[in-house]
Amino acid sequence: MVAADWPGVDPEWSREIDVASTSAADEPGTVRRWHLLDNGAQLSRRGLTPAGTLLCVHGNPTWSYLWRTLLAAGSDPAHPWRVVAVDQLDMGFSERTGTFRRLADRISDLGDLTAALGLGGPVVTVGHDWGGVISLGWALAHPQQLAGVVLTNTAVHQPAGSRIPPALRLALHPAVHRWGTTTSDAFLRVTHALAHPPLAEDVRSAFMAPYRGADRRAGVGNFVADIPADESHPSFPALIRLAEGLRELTVPALMLWGPRDPIFSDRYLKDLIGRLPHAKVHRFEGAGHLVAEDRDVATPIFEWLAERTDTPTAAPPATDTDPLWAPLTALAAGPDSAQTAVAEMGEDGRIARSLSWRELEHQVAALAAGLRDAGVTPGSRVSLMVPPGVDLTVVLYACLRLGAVVVVADAGLGTRGLSRAVKGATPDFLIGIDKALAAAAVLGWPGRRISVGTLPAGRRRVLGVETSLADLQARGAAPGPATAAEAPAPDSPAAVLFTSGSTGPAKGVLYTHRQLAAMRDTVAATLGIRPGARLVAAFAPFALLGPALGAVSVTPAMDVTAPRTLTARALADAAGAIDATVVFASPAALRNVLATRDALAPAGQEALARVGMLLSAGAPVPEPLLAQVQQLLPAASLHTPYGMTEALPVTDISLEQIHTAEADAAAGTVAGAGNGVCVGLPVHGARVAVIPLASDGTAPGNDPVTEPGVTGEILVSAPHVKQAYDRLWLTQRESIRTPGWHRTGDVGHFDAAGRLWVEGRLAHVVTAPDAVVTPVGTEQAIERLDDVALAAVVGVGPAGTQAVAAVVETVPPARRAGPAGPQLAGRVRDAARQAGVSISAVLAVPSQPTDIRHNAKIDRTRLARWASRVLSGGRPGRP
Repeated sequence: MVAADWPGVDPEWSREIDVASTSAADEPGTVRRWHLLDNGAQLSRRGLTPAGTLLCVHGNPTWSYLWRTLLAAGSDPAHPWRVVAVDQLDMGFSERTGTFRRLADRISDLGDLTAALGLGGPVVTVGHDWGGVISLGWALAHPQQLAGVVLTNTAVHQPAGSRIPPALRLALHPAVHRWGTTTSDAFLRVTHALAHPPLAEDVRSAFMAPYRGADRRAGVGNFVADIPADESHPSFPALIRLAEGLRELTVPALMLWGPRDPIFSDRYLKDLIGRLPHAKVHRFEGAGHLVAEDRDVATPIFEWLAERTDTPTAAPPATDTDPLWAPLTALAAGPDSAQTAVAEMGEDGRIARSLSWRELEHQVAALAAGLRDAGVTPGSRVSLMVPPGVDLTVVLYACLRLGAVVVVADAGLGTRGLSRAVKGATPDFLIGIDKALAAAAVLGWPGRRISVGTLPAGRRRVLGVETSLADLQARGAAPGPATAAEAPAPDSPAAVLFTSGSTGPAKGVLYTHRQLAAMRDTVAATLGIRPGARLVAAFAPFALLGPALGAVSVTPAMDVTAPRTLTARALADAAGAIDATVVFASPAALRNVLATRDALAPAGQEALARVGMLLSAGAPVPEPLLAQVQQLLPAASLHTPYGMTEALPVTDISLEQIHTAEADAAAGTVAGAGNGVCVGLPVHGARVAVIPLASDGTAPGNDPVTEPGVTGEILVSAPHVKQAYDRLWLTQRESIRTPGWHRTGDVGHFDAAGRLWVEGRLAHVVTAPDAVVTPVGTEQAIERLDDVALAAVVGVGPAGTQAVAAVVETVPPARRAGPAGPQLAGRVRDAARQAGVSISAVLAVPSQPTDIRHNAKIDRTRLARWASRVLSGGRPGRP
């Protein structure tokens, strides 16, 4: 045992201690020798007083080496903490006892050790894998010393109706167990292979060091054998007592999770959250079982330690608010109850299905009763995989009335992104169309399954479907004593809505009922959408918000998750069917409408000519596109609200106001006008500001400003801003770093008229040697060229010395991706120069990589990687 050979370990931390055992596994008077990594003596030698002790317990088949980054962080004079990382008996470099130690024994062992060490409070336990269970056992047995618990990829309970993970079943099989865990080092090698990215060779060697030889691996095999696979196992009663005891634990808790774990999947995290609902939770997307190796866990743990005793900011006094569905209920009881409330169009250009306000209210109430009877309760998570239209409207409002939390992640995320989102949200129920249910069955999505339509018995069995919406509605509408559901509290969770994933893995955004109602009120007040309005919803968010506004809403014949499927004829048919006053469509949808407008019949042209307002959002909307749309909808006021999943909307601007802003920019008569997309003024009830950019392209400050011409990260404060990012504590913490504000990750500035100009994403800022370049203004200048459809400006090379590259989608499309021809490159450079930016390289692509949901947000991070490869001599391929 040579501590100097363990990368990342200070040899001074390694120590041994003799401990008197009180475990039932040992004879009275037995003394066991433990190995620890402990920075206590080092802190004392340096004259540092620790704030407390982290008691770190490894799992199987690791050892105290797993916690080396915590020891290093705890030794920092800025925030000293004693860190005691134990090697459990029969593991690491602790004594090989020759006994079989069960869960209760190991909890007792840990108590013996802390008594021998004389550990007083405050103690925060840290555990991983089976060590998580043991650390919690110690926590429950030492409430006077306990100050908090930290858990990483562990489990205390096997969810009902599920078996233990296949990998553990294999390791427990009599034909495999001894050879796989003890005779050979297979179990260790398989565990180490779970690291993402792979462990460095010297780190892997350090993890193997205590287990070289079958005589050193008996504890590995015994740990596996002590997994309580069922109620007959000797350790099952101890595990149940521990699991139930957690419900009484009130100390601060932190869970750091690697979801890419074949052992402790998100279902175990869900169970732990249910037992410790007050815990801070962060899922490191892409990390796996060895999350402490895959990601930096020391930084968040010490940040949490610093915050856990902070006094929470007092919430402002709550005010009464009408629930989201209040207008629906009022219209159903009023004189217009027989009028159409929601409709969906068929491919033949006619309304295929519709409900009146009275019918909608009746179906929502009946389905809510049926769902409650099926086990959906307040707080239940219900994943909705239903296309916008009548069915989705009914089930959405039924769930909200019950107090269930709807989870909405649309197919626009793609199969991989959608699967990641659903598994991370861990819904209790999944309601979907046949295609979604088939994906759930194949991909193992969680949740009890409910079909939209009634399926044949054989199909139900194959898909694991319990019932259908029709059956639940019938059950809820059946005569009998009605049980009125208590209305959900305004500040209780209502929805988890996933972002588009255009700037990284899609994030779940948690909203309360109060915030959804505030979103409704903001839209109504800003845009003047009142009960009686008639809305064509070609964009999913407004397809759901229509009934809450009291607006008649119709979904056109299109795939709403693929905006480019909207044709001019489908839009006109929908508008004509309800004599629409408002249309909402994404920029990508509008492009296809314009491309197919020649197919419009006179009646369709007349229907569109009667539309009074068009709203387009989801991505920047170029003025030339709006100008062409104006010709198609001549009477409409064209608006482009700016917002995001976390806050929709933030600002609003009309085409006329865009013209004014661009004229101001061209004339130079208004300070700050220009360089970006003008998105107008803050919406009703919202405040907007920026945190100025530093020379390295970051926005490190916390003092919001609104001075004209100052470029910075855009901040928003409004009643309808999200509650939190779901199970992304670190992301949420960063987003609210400036008290009272949500940091959007977008970059922009104000002009002297108070208008906001968006310049791009903070992550896409280019840091050239002599300037910080935001992309949008330069891209706009390049896109004014006749042979350029879309442009993206990216940085190539190390931060601070990046070269500015332009990647253009040409008209007609380039035959292959790669360096642009000299003539095109020259025109692009000239256009960028007029915007004040020097372009080092110009590349052409047949099409830009865009997000699926909007078909408009360019993946600049992906393009930057591709451009770097091409400019360094690599094969172009596809970006």
